Amino acid sequence: MLLNPTPALLENLYWITLFAVVVSSTSGVLKAGFKKFDLFGVIIIAIATGLGGGSLRDMLLDRPVFWVHDHIFFIASLGSAIVFFITARLIVISHRFFLIPDAAGLATFAIAGTLVSMMLGASWLVASFMGVMTGTMGGIFRDILCNEQPLVFQSPLYATVSWGGSLLFIGLIYINIDVTIAAVVAGLFIFITRLLAIYYNINLPKFRFKE
Repeated sequence: MLLNPTPALLENLYWITLFAVVVSSTSGVLKAGFKKFDLFGVIIIAIATGLGGGSLRDMLLDRPVFWVHDHIFFIASLGSAIVFFITARLIVISHRFFLIPDAAGLATFAIAGTLVSMMLGASWLVASFMGVMTGTMGGIFRDILCNEQPLVFQSPLYATVSWGGSLLFIGLIYINIDVTIAAVVAGLFIFITRLLAIYYNINLPKFRFKE
C-alpha cells in the first residue's frame, strides 16, 4: 500500500513524530531518574529512548535517519531530558507515572512508523511491523541501558496493542478514512488499551515447559 507523501501528510508525520520523541524521551528520563543516574546518564537514556526506534526503522527502510536529517528532533529529545531532570527536583513524581508517557510514546511512534513505511510503499504486513518496532525499540534500548529486562517482554499487552493499533490504522486508511482521523483513532486505541491492560493486568500467556 502506497500513500502519496503530500505536504499535509508530511506535516502530520512531522508533528506526530515530534510529539512521540518528547513523550518517549520523558519516559527515558523518568526511568533513568528512578535509577538515580547523573545528568549525562539521563540525557543518554532519554535520547536512546526518544530516537532509537525511529533510527532503526529508517536504517532498515534505507532512508535518511529522521533526527540526523532534521536536528529539531534531537533538540526536542535533549530539551525534554533537561527540563524533566530539573522538574523532578521540584515536584514529587510517582514511579507509576512513568507508564503514561511510555504508553503515549508507544502509540505515537507506532503510528509514525507505520505511516513512514506506507509512504515508502511497504506492504501492509511490513508497515505494521515497522510500526511495532518503531514504537517498542526505544523502550528496549532504554531498559537495556538501565540494566533491566525490557518492559516489552514482560509487561501487559505492550507490543501486542502496538501491532493491533498499526493494523487498525492501515485498515482505516484502506477504507478511505482521512489519515489524520485514522491516526488519532488508532493512536488512542493503542494508548487506552495499553493503560487498561496495565490496570487490569491483562497479559499474553507466558512460555513454560510441561512438567
